[in-house]
Amino acid sequence: MRGTTRVRIWCQMASIEDHRASSDGRLASPINHAADGEGAQHITASIAQRLREGRVRCEIVNLLPVEAAVLRRDRIVVLLALTLLTALTWSYLLWLSADMSMSGMDMGDFRMLPSGMGLMVPAHSPWHAMEFALVFIMWTVMMVGMMTPSAGPMILMYARVGRLTGGAPFAATVWFVVGYFLVWIAFASVATWVQWALDRTALLDAWMASTSNVFGAFVFVVAGTYQWTQLKERCLTECQRPFAFLMRHGGFRRDAPGSLMLGLRHGAYCVGCCWALMALLFVGGVMNVLWIALLALLILLKKIIPLDCLPSRIVGIALIAGGAWLLAMGMS
Repeated sequence: MRGTTRVRIWCQMASIEDHRASSDGRLASPINHAADGEGAQHITASIAQRLREGRVRCEIVNLLPVEAAVLRRDRIVVLLALTLLTALTWSYLLWLSADMSMSGMDMGDFRMLPSGMGLMVPAHSPWHAMEFALVFIMWTVMMVGMMTPSAGPMILMYARVGRLTGGAPFAATVWFVVGYFLVWIAFASVATWVQWALDRTALLDAWMASTSNVFGAFVFVVAGTYQWTQLKERCLTECQRPFAFLMRHGGFRRDAPGSLMLGLRHGAYCVGCCWALMALLFVGGVMNVLWIALLALLILLKKIIPLDCLPSRIVGIALIAGGAWLLAMGMS
């Protein structure tokens, strides 16, 4: 039997933008706009009725009037939390990079462990559980540090909509963020195994960068080609438009499981958008902080700048050209 579609219709009866604020920051004269609110409610009800007649399940969600000061406070709290998280993760990466810089000059037949404590093991020895754990933690922290800035607009939007719908915005937003980063933690697990495989085949050096120009060229060409695919464009579109993403996927969820699942979904779109760029870390160096920062900046720009300003295909062409150059270097 054909399934039914479920949507939410959001009706903003009285918003901050619809009313002028008084000197103390409170909404002024909401009664003056009562007629507009009733008209919006009537139109929304009519649309909902037509959708139900078409066997589309729908729910009307009224956005409540909220003081501008409350929204500003929520935004500041979320921004501070995201800034602190970003600062902590990048501090950890800088600590690891500094440790490798001091210890990596005279390693000989040893390889560094990303521990921050100068730990080394024989270069040809197999990986042990501790090394897997340290590399996994490194990738997890790196993914959180790289993706937190670009996920900021979506997280801020989720908290704002939660406040406007009368929910508990902070608790729900925390669950959304947890779901989002669970996807990237899963990606970090895969990246850890990929790094193990590359290390075992001697394709990575002490800085965890590619030792083969041919392999580096292959990764660049794959990443560049992926920028031209419809899957990449679909995932990027979902990541670029936070409010549209919420509208398409049922809107704000008041419950923890709902927010967690919505975060997982958004995280999956972001992985679909960015996995190829993350693979470039194996070329420029997994512990090359400058390379990490450049890729994080590229991801941020691709998400916050409209497509017509920074087309993915231009990035794809540049990556393919870089791959061709690396291949020529490898063949020479």
